[in-house]
Amino acid sequence: MQVLLRLIALAVFPASLMLAQTLTGTWQGTLKAGKDLRIVFKVSTTDADALKGMLYSIDQPGPPVPATSVSLQGSVVKIVVAGIGGTYEGKMNAAGDTIAGTWTQGPKPLPLDLDRANDQTAWTIPDPPKPLKRMAPDYDPTFEVATIKPSNPDRPGKGIRVNGRNFSTLNTTLLDLITFAYGVHVRQIVGAPTWMDSDKFDLAAEPDGEGLPNDRQVKLMMQKLIAERFQLKFHRDKKDLSIFALTVAKSGPKLTKNETDPNGLPGLGFRGLGALFCRNASMADLAQLFQGAVLDRPVVDQTSLPGRYDFALNWTPDEFQFTSFGPRPPTPPEKATNPDLFTAIQQQLGLKLEATKGPAEILVIDHVEKPSAN
Repeated sequence: MQVLLRLIALAVFPASLMLAQTLTGTWQGTLKAGKDLRIVFKVSTTDADALKGMLYSIDQPGPPVPATSVSLQGSVVKIVVAGIGGTYEGKMNAAGDTIAGTWTQGPKPLPLDLDRANDQTAWTIPDPPKPLKRMAPDYDPTFEVATIKPSNPDRPGKGIRVNGRNFSTLNTTLLDLITFAYGVHVRQIVGAPTWMDSDKFDLAAEPDGEGLPNDRQVKLMMQKLIAERFQLKFHRDKKDLSIFALTVAKSGPKLTKNETDPNGLPGLGFRGLGALFCRNASMADLAQLFQGAVLDRPVVDQTSLPGRYDFALNWTPDEFQFTSFGPRPPTPPEKATNPDLFTAIQQQLGLKLEATKGPAEILVIDHVEKPSAN
């Protein structure tokens, strides 16, 4: 009877239709993003029979990126790679061997059609670069080589970047450097002269010692550099301030755990204002990013969520957010394609931002000078 049922099933569901119901395997296609980039998705199943995936961009250096979610609903395929702010959406053909779709990693989707690959047709994926040795966690590093120069006023953008052993900034003020190094909001810095928030600098530095520094070591090196080159001296105090508390919503967190590199540096960035992607980031990293780039007051992590996560967050900023990038008019309601920040963070991440007041540490500037020569 079991054999008969199997034969009936094969007759009713021919091989091509059965194949179309599975997404597992290797899929590859060429993304035309200024230059041709060969993209590979490897899809498999977890122990719980859920789909999981890995993205390889084999014409770009760097390790593969795990997918946050993979789904096949009928013939509709969706792969979310929140760690780099990317989403693939497409439709599988009846034979189950091609997917016509688009890759979105920013405001403009790009066409990306995928073919199912086999052992003979699959592209060779280069071995990932050998990971650099980690700096000893108890080592107290210093920036051995560091240059600070005035920013080019015609060059757009702003940011702080750590790439291996290379640390750099673009269009950053001394207040930006202090908020990064000490994990504070500008409202927690008292007594700063006006040039600390107006003069912009580009910085390039490399640590002494061997290996890759961790997040704590990078910030310690920046603290030393600020003290040496800007002659910064300050003392700490306490003050009641308006803050945002970052907490877990009643629905619970909607975050994908990243367990690839618990000691690695986080990757956080924007693909346009209100389009945030985070990879290997803690809740403390998220709170610091919100208070450093987005919001007008300190953000305190009260989630008690341990570990690191991959996620993306998309919202429509209001005129009071991203003020460090310059004044912006509010987005007209008819052009708002995403919810506001407070709604988006609940719907997309299962977290909450609540305005409140509480005691916060402040840094009181006692002495500071413009940077010394390189």
